[in-house]
Amino acid sequence: MKEEILIHLNDPGQLEKLYRSNKAPFKRAFSMVYPELKGNTLADCWNERLQYESDEINWGSTTELLLVVAAALTAGFIAKIPALFHVSEAFFYPRNAGFIFLPLLAAYFAWKNNLPPQRIAVLGGVMLLSLIYINALPASTESDTLLLACIHLLLLLWVLLGAAYAGQDLNSYDKRLDYLRYNGDLLVMTTLILIAGGIMTGLTIGLFSLIGFQIEELYFQYVGIFGLAGAPIVGTYLTQTNPQLVNKVSPVIARIFGPLVLAMLVVYLGAIVYSGKDPYNDREFLLLFNLLLIGVMAIVFFSVAENSRAARNTTAAWVLLLLSVVTILVNSIALSAILFRIAEWGFTPNRLAVLGGNILILANLLLVTFGLYRSVTRKADTAAVGRAIAAYAPVYGAWVVVVVFLFPLLFGFR
Repeated sequence: MKEEILIHLNDPGQLEKLYRSNKAPFKRAFSMVYPELKGNTLADCWNERLQYESDEINWGSTTELLLVVAAALTAGFIAKIPALFHVSEAFFYPRNAGFIFLPLLAAYFAWKNNLPPQRIAVLGGVMLLSLIYINALPASTESDTLLLACIHLLLLLWVLLGAAYAGQDLNSYDKRLDYLRYNGDLLVMTTLILIAGGIMTGLTIGLFSLIGFQIEELYFQYVGIFGLAGAPIVGTYLTQTNPQLVNKVSPVIARIFGPLVLAMLVVYLGAIVYSGKDPYNDREFLLLFNLLLIGVMAIVFFSVAENSRAARNTTAAWVLLLLSVVTILVNSIALSAILFRIAEWGFTPNRLAVLGGNILILANLLLVTFGLYRSVTRKADTAAVGRAIAAYAPVYGAWVVVVVFLFPLLFGFR
């Protein structure tokens, strides 16, 4: 997007088309390039236009609004399939949770980005193949490969959603970082929608109970489940049509949680030593340790994505560098623990999946940490750190495909 803005800087008509085709990414890209364009009359006019914040909410076009409403209702219907068609919830939800809303979001971005039919066919074909495959796997409550496939299938659908979000710029690092920012903005917006929905739910149930109607079960079976399924879709719609709603909240959250998570990790590592907990022989503790690692890594990557579009902030860069170093330490402990368990008790699907994931995360964290180190010591461009994350994304995608499609076959569905 930045390159297109610079190319068409003196073409007002083309700039308007770029803006209208994808407002949020255009605004972010323009904010990044504007410092070098100050003094250009057209650039100054665009800056004033983009920085102007209206108190009115933009509801987009009627067509877009109708599509979002239809998608939200469809998501609710998919979530109700077990009740409507007497399908086992234990069978349906672990395998199909991601299909409730992620393909619908991908369809929304495919429409919004005007993807060519060939690209839509590829994305739709992969999703359909995944849907058939995951539901065709043998049913078992003790299959590790089935559980791994279900978990990693969510990540695969998330990657496919990113491909739809990127549109024609699939190889653009900036677009990949925009996708990370979109996920952060979506998390904030969806949380706000669910909080508001929770307040409305409490008031509604309370008011009906005052007049003698106990509607809890009926409400949650229909209104509640439709609201939960549709919240990410509505949240996406609001972030895309009104980027000003959260584009100042997400950076603040990143700035606040970075130092807090850093402090928590340092204290937590000290508490592990004091408590005597052993990730090498305690399987449950190792699992929680890896979940902690994934959560902290997500915070690091989200913070880097936010920091790369903001004005240079040395303090924030130092916090991210220290957080990355501590996260590498956490990753190293988890990696050594899983290697120890493999050496003692051999390979299992879970151990191999965790080993592969930890190695990939460690390599990515080392790249990010090196970039952050150059940023704070040599005043290098922080955008290079973001590119290190964006360039590595296909590696995660490839590993997800291996776990989803090959692990069940390699380990005989056990």
